Amino acid sequence: MARYRKRPVTIEAFCLGQDPIPDWFMDKVSSNDIVLHGPSGRLDCCQIRTLEGVMQGEHGDWIIQGVAGEIYACKAAIFAQTYEVVDG
Repeated sequence: MARYRKRPVTIEAFCLGQDPIPDWFMDKVSSNDIVLHGPSGRLDCCQIRTLEGVMQGEHGDWIIQGVAGEIYACKAAIFAQTYEVVDG
């Protein structure tokens, strides 16, 4: 059986409910591909429409924009094991 290694890619990401929300995320909110939930001034969770179905992003999850512009959520522990900071 052949073995494969994931190619290194650079992504954009932010921590939901902790970091400022980037424009690429809000663009998907405006187009109803992402629905935000939480009381005014606090973002508790979001629902992200993906090709695989609706994905739930919780407060503290990392929201990732992939190389093809796709957006998905990633639990903080998995994010820490998988990604490292490229710049500032």
